[in-house]
Amino acid sequence: MKMDDTAIRDLLLGTRRIAVVGASNRPDRASHGVLGFLLARGYDATPVNPMLAGQDIQGRKVMAGLEQAGPLDMVDVFRRSAEAGAVMDEAVRLGAKSVWLQLGVVDEAAAARARDAGVAVVMDRCPVIEWRRLGLPARIGG
Repeated sequence: MKMDDTAIRDLLLGTRRIAVVGASNRPDRASHGVLGFLLARGYDATPVNPMLAGQDIQGRKVMAGLEQAGPLDMVDVFRRSAEAGAVMDEAVRLGAKSVWLQLGVVDEAAAARARDAGVAVVMDRCPVIEWRRLGLPARIGG
């Protein structure tokens, strides 16, 4: 089930704490740019990447896993589709309210499990693109 514009708008404006799974310290990577965009919009965004744990990305300390990044409103996933389901299942287990799978990332079975647990799911979309497309304000709460 695809979320409509109103649901995406409400999700983006109602979210405060986001874990960015697969965050990269390389400025040329999409996850690096999206993390910076989220931080600039006023989100409490935490990079999650076990290979970079303890380092800083965009001025935020990198966590090894979702559990260390919680509590969470949203989990934004920069992983291949084949790996996204496990991240989504963990996000549900940890009480995330929503899971956002980036462009090209789709796992219908995991999405169905998450939705059955009451978690909002967005797949194959980018929050930066949606933010701009919907004409959202410069910062959350603003």
